[in-house]
Amino acid sequence: MSPRLSIQAVATADIPEVLRFVLQARSELFPKLNAEGMPADLARFEAVYLQGHGQFLIACAEGQIVAAIGYLPYDGRFPQLNYQGRKTVEVVRLFVLPAFRRFGLARQLYRALEALAQADGVEVMYLHTHRFLPGAIEFWVRQGFEVVDVEADPVWRTTHMQRSL
Repeated sequence: MSPRLSIQAVATADIPEVLRFVLQARSELFPKLNAEGMPADLARFEAVYLQGHGQFLIACAEGQIVAAIGYLPYDGRFPQLNYQGRKTVEVVRLFVLPAFRRFGLARQLYRALEALAQADGVEVMYLHTHRFLPGAIEFWVRQGFEVVDVEADPVWRTTHMQRSL
């Protein structure tokens, strides 16, 4: 990969471009979700990621966003998971443009995000993914995550994973 990449936190001025990037990537991975409208964290991007307890990073090449990742406070919406008493965040919105995959960029982005979480006193990084996303579970296992639950739903097979910091 020849273009020089930079990883940076999102600034207020970046939000429109970041939303375009994330929504486009999301629509390609999950076409059926488009009908559900704007996800709450994205609708309130500045409040969640810039003013709240979340973080959001982007990778840029030649001035264009080529990858993104974020975390936000885990909201406890999965009753089978219990993180009470531990500061837990949910890793969200990892997207890397196809031309920039297989070069270690996702790993670099995640490690930068993890460093922010550690500096913020986070104890557990949580995420969920799906078996139909090629290589996703294997990627997260390589980052030190462990599978803690797989839902029985035959379509989504949501796989819950965590990493203690």
